[in-house]
Amino acid sequence: MLKDDLLRTYELVDGGKLKKVLGCYRTPGCHAVVTYRFGQWLSQKNIFTRILLEPFYLLLYHRMRSKWGIEIPRAADIGPGLYIGHNGGIVISSQVKAGKNLSISQGVTIGVSGKGIKRGVPVIGDNVYIAPGAKVFGKIFIGSNVSIGANAVVNQDVPDNSVAVISPGIVIFKKNPS
Repeated sequence: MLKDDLLRTYELVDGGKLKKVLGCYRTPGCHAVVTYRFGQWLSQKNIFTRILLEPFYLLLYHRMRSKWGIEIPRAADIGPGLYIGHNGGIVISSQVKAGKNLSISQGVTIGVSGKGIKRGVPVIGDNVYIAPGAKVFGKIFIGSNVSIGANAVVNQDVPDNSVAVISPGIVIFKKNPS
């Protein structure tokens, strides 16, 4: 999955091959994705490997949170092609499930909300873009091919091929699937 994440960033950086490689290397989003995928990989290894490498992961995770303001716990279930366009103020719950090609901008929160049987986190489909400042929370479903606008507060289901904007994330129109 890490390869898909890095290739997605590589494709989105402008310029020649060297500029793209340097752009990926310098991008805090790439560093955060590498740390996240490393944490997932490490959690599946034997106890000896985990004991040996856990301090290194914890150091990387702390740096990701403190230096770039990106918090993606390794328990979050995010498919391949994760792209973080800008750093700062990104918080994702460890219980989130998201499909492939999730794009996240700065200031995005994807989290837990609700009480009792309504308590939960979003389930996010494929090819979803979440714009700067958007907040997505609660036991909801975000469909595939969805764009969530800047500063939208989404706490209701969003169907496939839709755009959600404004607070509380009202669906204003459905995209044409073609």
